[in-house]
Amino acid sequence: MWQKYSSRLPASCNKETISEPNRKMIKFFLMVNKQGQTRLSRYYEHVEIHKRTMLEAEVIKNCLSRSREQCSFIEYKDFKLVYRQYAALFIVVGISETENEMAVYELIHNFVEVLDRYFSRVTNPKSYPSSGKRGVN
Repeated sequence: MWQKYSSRLPASCNKETISEPNRKMIKFFLMVNKQGQTRLSRYYEHVEIHKRTMLEAEVIKNCLSRSREQCSFIEYKDFKLVYRQYAALFIVVGISETENEMAVYELIHNFVEVLDRYFSRVTNPKSYPSSGKRGVN
């Protein structure tokens, strides 16, 4: 479909900068507790069930084994992992190699803010230092 509009684009845009329909920005979205149990998973590409469990186990192990001081972006196989920890909850997003990690990192934060406003007590006070909200420890 992008070919139809490529004649209207500036010369600085090429095929690599245009997102094709089969290239997914977000591959999957996981919410995991500190014990490594998946609480929510959503895949935006088809992955067989037995491969999902193996993928989730490896991804969770990679994220849980890292300290808070380490970077929240991990290059993993043919995609990147972006994760954030809120209290006892890890949110992990698998993205394509070309996607902006900081944008996804901010997306995760916005998602958690929405959850916190809707359900309350999603985050701990350390996650929002200036908010003064009480959270789950």
